[in-house]
Amino acid sequence: MKIKTLFLLLFSISTLGYSQQVIKLYPGKAPGSETWNWSEKEITPFPNNRMLYNVSEPVLLHYPAPKDKANGTSIIVAPGGAFHILSIDNEGIRVAEWLNSLGIEAFVLKYRVVKSETDNPFAELMPLMQNKDKLDSINAPVVEMAKNDGIEAMKFVRTNAAKLGLDPEKIGFMGFSAGGTVTMSVMLSAEEKWKPDFIAPIYLYKKAVVGKDMPKKETPIFIAVATDDGLGLLPHSIELYQEWVADGQPTELHAYEKGDHGFGFSPKGTTSDMWTQNFENWLRKRKLIP
Repeated sequence: MKIKTLFLLLFSISTLGYSQQVIKLYPGKAPGSETWNWSEKEITPFPNNRMLYNVSEPVLLHYPAPKDKANGTSIIVAPGGAFHILSIDNEGIRVAEWLNSLGIEAFVLKYRVVKSETDNPFAELMPLMQNKDKLDSINAPVVEMAKNDGIEAMKFVRTNAAKLGLDPEKIGFMGFSAGGTVTMSVMLSAEEKWKPDFIAPIYLYKKAVVGKDMPKKETPIFIAVATDDGLGLLPHSIELYQEWVADGQPTELHAYEKGDHGFGFSPKGTTSDMWTQNFENWLRKRKLIP
């Protein structure tokens, strides 16, 4: 296989208030969305919590670990947003920066989402949240694309691990809500050689997951969710936990009493605030960080 960097365009930009290396996942238009010609936009419905919508060009935002802390472990982070928006700060950039503090190389995945018909994606999305069957039907084609974007992200990181100073056998994938759907779809759809080495779906939406191919190798999973999840997604995490245990995989589930849906990297004064500490301890016990 030719080195994937020959087919990738790497460049630096300063946009959305951040500046880092941006890695295109496809050499031209992403397959399946060749006719998409709209521009990515952002809104800030909550203080310090930007949302992206109309994402049509999938890329990785690369956050290198500090050289004095880097330990070779890397994690791809997929933000959530019901496949209509991406919670780029709360479930993406701030998570990546925290992972950097642990010596982990982070890559935030901006995957393709459904096109908004207006400049108010929240107003469009809210009624659909009451009819998940309709939402799933609308999202289905994009879920497939997002899964492919995630697999391409895995291919890039693993193919270029040595060049980046990373361990090719310590590449993780974590995602929040719809990003958890992407995480599990990558795990269950990718060829064995492109599957993550460990995963962390956080309050995932399981019903839309694509794929059924469990990993052949030991693949630890860390699952976190709030018992009072406002979208009723607690059973999704419990079901996933049971499936992973039944397959004999190392499995850990944290179901916090309080935290609602979408706690991400925003402290709420609830027990869900402990998820980062729990995840850090889990990584350390599994020797993924020192």
